Amino acid sequence: MYVIPAIDLHEGRCVRLLQGRKEDATVYSEDPVSTALKWEGCGASLLHIVDLDGAFSGNQHNINSVKAIRRAVKMDIELGGGIRDMNRIQMLLDLGINKVILGTIAVENPKIVEDAAKKYPDSIIIGIDAKEGMAAVKGWVEISQVRAISLALQMQDYGAAGIIYTDISRDGMMTGPNIHAMSEMVEAVKIPVIASGGVSSLKDIENLKGIPKLWGVITGKALYSGALDLTEAIKIATQ
Repeated sequence: MYVIPAIDLHEGRCVRLLQGRKEDATVYSEDPVSTALKWEGCGASLLHIVDLDGAFSGNQHNINSVKAIRRAVKMDIELGGGIRDMNRIQMLLDLGINKVILGTIAVENPKIVEDAAKKYPDSIIIGIDAKEGMAAVKGWVEISQVRAISLALQMQDYGAAGIIYTDISRDGMMTGPNIHAMSEMVEAVKIPVIASGGVSSLKDIENLKGIPKLWGVITGKALYSGALDLTEAIKIATQ
């Protein structure tokens, strides 16, 4: 299982939001590049970046920070936040982003996912953020009428390379991941699933590792608060 550190970008800085609320942002670093290098130095092989301004507005506002991180690190990068058309996907892949994460558009215009997955096989991941089993969109501002597992199965049929599944109620709360919901998602689909939301300790890493076939876990706030040691977490996940 991969442990994937997260960098959430807001106005060029590394922040964490509480349950996705932009008014509840904590700034952890003014220098995203040094943060990315720190996580790479701890042994991470994949970095998760979210352009929070993009998620709320539909435009990439942190592209300069993304470019600077891409130049600085050797590890793979997956990027999400406001990516809602083919031109944007092409632009990010051309920059050297390894995986593009599509979220809102998967609910609102799934044809884009189908087209993108055909054109860029292995490069399109679907970010499914859920509250009580229902998919949320537009930076978690709106809860849709689409069941998260139904959406995941549809995206799998379209050729998505994987699913990032976030339980909104746990994200940034340091209350532990929703093991039951993550297990259900892993069982439902054949493509890789990455768990997100609620990781607060090495015990949580152990618990997630207990889910057969779970591909990876994203962690953010626990790293920045010092509650989780990334090197130790990677050791547990890979042993």
